[in-house]
Amino acid sequence: MSCEKGDGDPMEDPLFILESGEVYRNPTEVKMSQIVMPCHANHCGELSVGQLLKWMDSTACLSAERHAGSPCITASVDDIHFEHTIGVGQVVNIKAKVNRAFTSSMEVGITVSCEDLFSSCQWNVCNAFATFVARRTEEGKVQLKQVIPRTQTEQMEYSIAAERRRMRLTHAEIITDLLSSNTAQLGECQEYQGAVSAERTRVESVELVLPPHANHQVSTFGGQIMAWMENVATIAACRLCNAHPTLRTIDMFHFRGPSHIGDRLVLKAIVNNAFKHSMEVGVCAEAYQGAGALRHINSAFMTFEVLDKDRKPRTLPRIRPEPVDGKRRYQEAIARKKIRLDRKYIISCKQTEVPLSVPWDISNQMYLSYNNVSALKIMAARSNWMLSSEKNKVSLYTLEENQILCFKVETHVTVPAEQAFHLLSDLRRRHEWDRHYQQCDVIIQADEDDTIYRVATPCVSKGGKGQDFILLASRRKPCDSRDPYLIALRSVTLPTHPATEDYTRGEVLCAGFSIWEESNAVSKISYYNQATPGVLPYISNDIAGLSSSFYGTFHSCNKYLEENRDSLAVLSPSDL
Repeated sequence: MSCEKGDGDPMEDPLFILESGEVYRNPTEVKMSQIVMPCHANHCGELSVGQLLKWMDSTACLSAERHAGSPCITASVDDIHFEHTIGVGQVVNIKAKVNRAFTSSMEVGITVSCEDLFSSCQWNVCNAFATFVARRTEEGKVQLKQVIPRTQTEQMEYSIAAERRRMRLTHAEIITDLLSSNTAQLGECQEYQGAVSAERTRVESVELVLPPHANHQVSTFGGQIMAWMENVATIAACRLCNAHPTLRTIDMFHFRGPSHIGDRLVLKAIVNNAFKHSMEVGVCAEAYQGAGALRHINSAFMTFEVLDKDRKPRTLPRIRPEPVDGKRRYQEAIARKKIRLDRKYIISCKQTEVPLSVPWDISNQMYLSYNNVSALKIMAARSNWMLSSEKNKVSLYTLEENQILCFKVETHVTVPAEQAFHLLSDLRRRHEWDRHYQQCDVIIQADEDDTIYRVATPCVSKGGKGQDFILLASRRKPCDSRDPYLIALRSVTLPTHPATEDYTRGEVLCAGFSIWEESNAVSKISYYNQATPGVLPYISNDIAGLSSSFYGTFHSCNKYLEENRDSLAVLSPSDL
């Protein structure tokens, strides 16, 4: 196993030295280390993903219960992408900590790495985010205490957790809408010569839930249910390719109800579709007791590959779907694959790996919005900003990192935070205070929080061209009192609005405002802007000129906000 597969030490000391000199360790952090024994592995000598899921669920549950001080249950798990397999004799290191707590639920971040004891090599296996719910006590519903982030990393995860939660709450509804719109465009299923009948891959298995399968609350471990689901999914995948498949991804899923000791758990799996190098397997878990009716516990979609001797994906046989439901599943799998690739590409990429302008359409709206807001939150959470200059109560900060220069302009205004948020989020009025915005038109009002604008700016040299931008503006109100109002901006592309000869098409990688409520009448406004790659040498040589431009613009901004503090400037679809 190569040492190049990852960086960082899986047994890294969790202690931090804060700026105050205080030694700090996250109080919710829980670690588990397990050496992989033959009993944990499949016939290829690799750790069973089902066993790994059980360990991950146990570790995350202990972290959640440490924070809640009461029993917790698994509510959902976000997408999991398994980067590498783990062999017998290697060590699995799992670390879990609570990123943020809401009313009765909390997000737990899980990191899984692998360690080879003989070579001292280590590598990352997967990262996951699970939602746990604290169970009711005798006194009633649990009110969870807030997580207090102490480090830059914790502040970043705390902030983005609110955005991930927003995506989870709308995920099922949005996926349903996208599937219905996408499958309608796919037409009839293609017929392939020599295709394998989907019926051949169908698997049904029953498990009796016994005390060893339950947690200390006599409910079936969420990780145990996931392990059983992975088992039947693997059998279905084997039946298609007559070879051992490797699980690569599990889509986001929610537990719809609990299972208890004595339940008979019925697990069903079938290959929905096979693509060139991957296949999607649908799995369903239902429970019953005695002669009772079936209760839906969980459904999941898992993507498998089959690797050759060089660990490269093999070409897979095509699938022939069964009539009616089989054809529906076949087409939905095609739509899900596109959604899955969009989601993985937009959400999982590091900010420096995402192209400046990503094509926008209704199928990736949710993920682009998430990426837009998350990028701004990550920039705002950085702690190494350097104060460059200060004038008339406006402060300019800079941050240079990996040949990318970021700016932060900070000021206070005697305007309520919510009113400042509404005034600044309507880009149609920005020309009233920012001379760089010559014209701004709404192209698409995607929903109440996301709007796409075309912005035109004047030319800066005689005889030159002005610039125009296609910007996605994503607005967010605070999740609670520890969050700011946010207005995030980034470039997107639209086929209906290509670049023209009259303007040079500009790009915005990440920009926007965070607005903090200092009091009922005073707000702290921070504007962030990340310079596009390649312009660092030019900007660095003219910080003084840039400072003068920022000061003039924000003096006008302050004046605009205070003059309009009593106006009602709420942007809504009806306004457009």
